[in-house]
Amino acid sequence: MVAGFETPSDGTIVINGRDQSRLKTNQRNIGMVFQAYALFPNMNVFDNVAFGLKVAGKSKAEIGPRVTEMLKLIHLEHLADRYPYQMSGGQQQRVALARALAPMPQVLLLDEPLSALDAKIRVSLREEIRQIQRQLGITTIFVTHDQEEALSISDRIVVMNAGRADQIGTPSEIYNRPATRFVASFVGTLNMIDATVADPAANTVKIGNQTVTLREPIADRKGGDAITLALRPEAGSIAESAKGDTALSGEVVSSHFLGSVIRTRISVGGNQVSFDMFNAPDVKLPEPGEHVTLRFMAGDLLVVRD
Repeated sequence: MVAGFETPSDGTIVINGRDQSRLKTNQRNIGMVFQAYALFPNMNVFDNVAFGLKVAGKSKAEIGPRVTEMLKLIHLEHLADRYPYQMSGGQQQRVALARALAPMPQVLLLDEPLSALDAKIRVSLREEIRQIQRQLGITTIFVTHDQEEALSISDRIVVMNAGRADQIGTPSEIYNRPATRFVASFVGTLNMIDATVADPAANTVKIGNQTVTLREPIADRKGGDAITLALRPEAGSIAESAKGDTALSGEVVSSHFLGSVIRTRISVGGNQVSFDMFNAPDVKLPEPGEHVTLRFMAGDLLVVRD
């Protein structure tokens, strides 16, 4: 709809104070990078990047320097004569990015541009896209299902659920203060803990037979009400020296060595709670059946509200 390929059923799309809904696609000055590159196979890199400029009626004197500038920006000036089939997926996507940027669009749209690439190339290219975006100062809408990707390159995130924006906020707000159950479960790894309201006035809940005091008010609940709490795996620690004003005791279910991180699951009041700790040469993995105490700050335990 922003690009003009679909017509909105309601509302308006305004860019720089101008309603776009009555404008044709070619009148909107919007650059778009597709998931599947969509380069012209019969054109070399130079001509692919120059395509939008030619359509806009630019002269050869303008096109040449602009294309060279874009190829330098994506570090592919040495491949100007190559054809798409002679390039890797990452190189093709960088050419697609340069083609979208060449006409100097007012907005850049990226539709899952990295999903077809392998993990290492995806990480390096997303950092490159972010650097280019900052360098050019162009407003960019980046669609992705990769939560880490969204968190790492965004100034603001819109989490969509069944066609509606469940939450809009900075990466920190989305991750640390999810507004709905969907956002909480979708963005990052999150423990969902079933509990029962003990004393609403005192903000206390029971997790199994353990009582915990919440930082978040629950005065709108009644004693005995079921309540769902959320806790990030990195918020807790079983180290005796760990800082925390709240604790939960449980039995170790499993421990998994993930390289830089060790992820352990413990059983607490009928819930399985995961927590992460950094790997170190002298770190001992908790053993299944071992009883441990997970310490964390009360403010890290969130009330999930739908």
